[in-house]
Amino acid sequence: MNPPPQGKIKKYGKIKRFGIKSNCIKDGGKIDLVITKSISRFARNTVDCLEYVRQLKDLGIGVIFEKESINTLTMTSEFMIALYGSFAQAESESISKNVSWGKEKAFREGKVSFQYKHLLGYKKGADGKPEIVPEEAEIVRMIYKLFLDGYSMRNIKKVLENKGVLTATGKKIWNESLISSILKNEKYVGDALLQKTYTLDCITHKVVKNKGERPMFLVTDHHDPIVDRDTYNRVQQELARRSSKRKISDKTTTEQGKYSSKYALTELLICGYCGTPYRRTTWSSRGKKQIVWRCISRLEHGKKYCPESPTIKEEQLHKAIIHAINNYYSCRNDIARILKANIGTVLECQGQEEIISIENRLKEIDRARNDLVNLIASGGCDEDKLDSEFEKLYSEEQQLSERLEILKSQNKTSAETQAKLDKIMDMIEREKFELETFDNVLIRKLIECVKVLDKTEILVIFKGGYEVKTEVE
Repeated sequence: MNPPPQGKIKKYGKIKRFGIKSNCIKDGGKIDLVITKSISRFARNTVDCLEYVRQLKDLGIGVIFEKESINTLTMTSEFMIALYGSFAQAESESISKNVSWGKEKAFREGKVSFQYKHLLGYKKGADGKPEIVPEEAEIVRMIYKLFLDGYSMRNIKKVLENKGVLTATGKKIWNESLISSILKNEKYVGDALLQKTYTLDCITHKVVKNKGERPMFLVTDHHDPIVDRDTYNRVQQELARRSSKRKISDKTTTEQGKYSSKYALTELLICGYCGTPYRRTTWSSRGKKQIVWRCISRLEHGKKYCPESPTIKEEQLHKAIIHAINNYYSCRNDIARILKANIGTVLECQGQEEIISIENRLKEIDRARNDLVNLIASGGCDEDKLDSEFEKLYSEEQQLSERLEILKSQNKTSAETQAKLDKIMDMIEREKFELETFDNVLIRKLIECVKVLDKTEILVIFKGGYEVKTEVE
């Protein structure tokens, strides 16, 4: 190998750091020779190695590989470079597989790593585990609350920016995809889903979303949650509902419908005759504008599919719904009776009797196992028969233990449901409520749907099944 030319030698990292077509090469020719420890340090795959060597050679720049004793300016064949480059690529692939295996093993063991820089609401605690940042946690809870109140991603973005709230990276501008990722992030409920992404290969180093190509691992209750599980689950259900909306108008070109957060009745008001949703429409007559709601089927096709659906003025519709809500709250005794019946059903579903029965049987199995052990110790018994008895007891014990775990899980869920119902009952019995103005957020929280029965009557169905018929004046 020829010695390197005399002159100033500057150290670089990867070839991409200074670039083959950089100004220092084109303008001043400041690089005469590239000296590297080995081919594996120069490039980790054969194709890149040969490509860079050729480009440098065309510019009159040689590359010296110290370990392999190769100087590209004096060599007549690229065979050795290709050969050593292949070895370097194989080594890189082997290391990549080992690293991937190590990461997956850590995932299987439930080892979780957090990227705190992009995670709003948490910081690394003294014990190494995630610690809640109270101020940021309130922002996360506000985002969840606004979403459940019916706000769209765009409206949540406006609220945050108007309040001057900063993102996790300290930016004043929010984007809708960031808000969506916060709503979908299981870390805010105390869980951690591992291997959401993976590196495609060691050549491109491209990171792609895991859509089932690799196993994913869910670690539940890993750290303190910011939002409760019930709120998180309701948000996931609402996300799924909004994303799965189908078109309700024949005039749209796509099958996918669009969620509207501007008017609550766009989601709730339906025709009592054909079941088609109503749409808010502006009528203009003699320079005067009037807001009305009309059946979309009637609006787009006339009386062909829905000859009976009425057109209702928005002001009258709002008054009728307000009257229904006030009527709903005035019937506290009826609602309390329904909720108590629901609580009774919940208590019956808890399966307390079966839990006690299973626990007693497990004690009996434990005593029977001890008796068999004593028989073996005393001798003079058929060991094959005893082995068979042991196997039967073990099998029964496993089945009963699994069933007991399921029942206790259901019991816990039922207890949580009961607590929520008790809280609602207490609120209904104590709170004096009367709605005076139409509130889109409250409408979404209380009402399941509103059916237009005719021009003078609507049926308001509240969440939980309670129904109120009211007149439209």
